[in-house]
Amino acid sequence: MHTDGDWQAVEGVLSKYMAIVCGYLQTWNLKLSTTKTVSAAFHLNNKEAKRELKVNYSNETLPFCPEPKYLGVTLVRSFTYRRHLESLRKKLTSGIALLRRLAGSGWGAGAITLRTATLALVHSTAGYCAPVWCRSAHTRLTDHAIDEVLRIVTICLRPAPEDNLSILAGIQPVEFRHNGATLSLARCAMDPRHLLHSALTCPLSTNARRLKSRHPFVPAAQLISLSDNNNIPTVHWANHPWNAECADNPTKLRTLIPDAGIHPTRNDPPKNSVGPA
Repeated sequence: MHTDGDWQAVEGVLSKYMAIVCGYLQTWNLKLSTTKTVSAAFHLNNKEAKRELKVNYSNETLPFCPEPKYLGVTLVRSFTYRRHLESLRKKLTSGIALLRRLAGSGWGAGAITLRTATLALVHSTAGYCAPVWCRSAHTRLTDHAIDEVLRIVTICLRPAPEDNLSILAGIQPVEFRHNGATLSLARCAMDPRHLLHSALTCPLSTNARRLKSRHPFVPAAQLISLSDNNNIPTVHWANHPWNAECADNPTKLRTLIPDAGIHPTRNDPPKNSVGPA
């Protein structure tokens, strides 16, 4: 990885790095898969959107990939994460289809089972690598799927306010879950051996941002860490701002559910027995 405003300088440095990698692999009798090794460029210059990097490795030019996938996250030139969120929406749709079968009106599971299945099938998938992409402008692509699955758990119709769905289901809203994941990674980065330790511990000015129109992880993590109480586990940290927000809820839901983090205690509504009476 290298940052520079000159394309030729970037290509020269990356080719030099690959020469070092080539020497290491030859020392240990290893071979690099050139078909799986690609180069990519990330910038906001639309005039150079179609330009490809020419990085050499062992007298060969590595293939250029405009949308590489790293650890399951699809990256694009401008770091909008739109492609990744579109793919994530399709995964959530398949999980919602399973929950619809599980929440049949004449048979199926109750509130507790549906809540557990929602956390396992939908929220675990939706929260993968969330600290990376949760500040993207395209998160609305998955917000609709989350609201839909909450309506399945709570048996609420579409006129029900979206803010009340999470309270009725006992599941933290997506915004607070993402902030909790960001805080969890920030806490791990406090270890001096962590790769992000130097970035989080140093003050970051606006001029230091390489992509000024984006909202990267480091400034967001630093802002959340200012209000962090290390005595509170990360899992329960989001309940405090969530309860503070629910306290201002204009509806009467607060009088019925005093704590926004309360889980369903009964398998309601009751289900009919399967088979003939």
